[in-house]
Formats: sequence, structure tokens, C-alpha cells
Amino acid sequence: MQVAGVLTVDPRDSTPIYAQLERGVRAAIATGRLRPGDQLPTVRQMAVDLQVNANTVARVYAELERSGVIETKRGVGSFIAASPAQAHPPREHERRVRVFVTRVLSDAAAHGLTVDDVIAGLRAHRKGGT
Repeated sequence: MQVAGVLTVDPRDSTPIYAQLERGVRAAIATGRLRPGDQLPTVRQMAVDLQVNANTVARVYAELERSGVIETKRGVGSFIAASPAQAHPPREHERRVRVFVTRVLSDAAAHGLTVDDVIAGLRAHRKGGT
């Protein structure tokens, strides 16, 4: 199901609907499909469009507002407030770093290198040597 071709929710996905919706809004902002100032549908309209409970949509809107991703103007509507760089979920950067480091250390171990070898190599690279 989609909202204006931008947001999709899959009821067969094991991910909770609220998480799918929040991730969808953040992803649409991060990819430029939703831009700062764009107006979101009302909670009720979003719920109808996606065929989900209005309380679920209200929960997502409230969380996005607390995070500074959207801004709600009473009587006017909810608007995108975050730039693409600001739209990433909290701790997303740390998660990506952790995934990257795990991959690097796995590759290093496969090539017979230790963590200390990798750290020394990074330090040398940072100083301009390779």
C-alpha cells in the first residue's frame, strides 16, 4: 500500500507497521522524495491511505516530531522539517560504523591480519603514508 507513491507498508512483513512507516518517512526524506516544507497527509488520511490504525500513524507522527523530523502546526498540518542528512534514525551512524568495522575485521582475519595491524595501518594512512 502506498501514500502518493512515496510511502509503502507491507502487512505481511514481520516488522511492526509503526516501524515500517517511520523508516519509510525517514527514507523518503533521505532520498529526496520528501523535502523540507512538504506537507504530510493528516493522521486520518494517512491511516485510510495505508489501511492502518490511526493510532499507529499518530504514534509515528509524534515520534517523528519529537525527533525533529517533522513539524506539526495545529490546524494547518504536519510538514517535513529535516534535511536528508538529518533524517537518519537515531544511532544509525553508529550502527553503520559497527557493521563496517565488523566487515573490515573479518576481512583482516581472513588475510591473517590482527586488529593491531589494522589500527597501525589506519594510523599510517591518516598521517599520509600508505
